[in-house]
Amino acid sequence: MATPDIEAALHSARALILADLTARDVADAAVVSLVENAVTHRRWWLEQWPDGTEYVLGLVAQDVQDALLEGYGRWPLCEACAAEGDPHALSVEPELGPEPHWVCGKEGVAVAPVGALT
Repeated sequence: MATPDIEAALHSARALILADLTARDVADAAVVSLVENAVTHRRWWLEQWPDGTEYVLGLVAQDVQDALLEGYGRWPLCEACAAEGDPHALSVEPELGPEPHWVCGKEGVAVAPVGALT
């Protein structure tokens, strides 16, 4: 049974990932279903490790990114580098840590916190 802390962390992760998807105009019904699947998977994970709530946002972001890669392509693209003709996806850092950010691996710079893409 999920605790209120787990549910709050999952609801927050869902909202922040949907905000990023909406900001990049890819939040159609099929993509929202991918988010729901990732949240469901991470609910089970958090029930096994309740202390992981501070990590769930980054993990859900990575899960959605992986699911999109399989079915739709790379997301989110680094807009600064794409403008220079070098399209590549941003990555989530830290991979397992609190306060995850979208980072351009090419330039090594944080672009935005997860949930705050523009």
